[in-house]
Amino acid sequence: KQLAERASNYTEVSLDKKMLAFASRFMNDSDDAEGKRIVSKLNGVYVRSYEFDKPGQYTAADLDAIRRQFNSAEWEPMVKTRSRDASDDADIYMKLVNDQVEGMFILDAESKELNFVYISGPIRPEDLKDLSGNFGIPSDAYAMSKAKDKTQKKADTATPKFVADEDADFEFCEGVIEQI
Repeated sequence: KQLAERASNYTEVSLDKKMLAFASRFMNDSDDAEGKRIVSKLNGVYVRSYEFDKPGQYTAADLDAIRRQFNSAEWEPMVKTRSRDASDDADIYMKLVNDQVEGMFILDAESKELNFVYISGPIRPEDLKDLSGNFGIPSDAYAMSKAKDKTQKKADTATPKFVADEDADFEFCEGVIEQI
């Protein structure tokens, strides 16, 4: 909410499982068949986009507060890029449950624009190409994940086992959304 107050324009998209099912009916059956299949498995898609009149209207502390939400055992950082002047930073986190990806969070920070995408449910980075441009997900989300993935390789670490909990996932998402 604090970022929205400082932004010159902002967009908020909140689609739970029911709204995704409804929205997917408007996808083209032949062109978006794979996208519809992916969406049918998701619990929700939450997007926040903020445009600012000038650089410096959000701080590194604002971003760090959001990043701290993903410092837990079940969230693994997949991509982290930082520019010297903080004008083009990005993070991609994957939620791993029993060695399966059950969520993804993308933070894309530019000098006058911030984008956050939280996808709840089974998703693979390559699925973004079928979802980009739909449901408020930026059309370049897949390209961003591929380009920035090449700049950093994920360390091979042992991942604890967790059981997916859709209600807890939604509450977590709501907590992150409140921070934004």
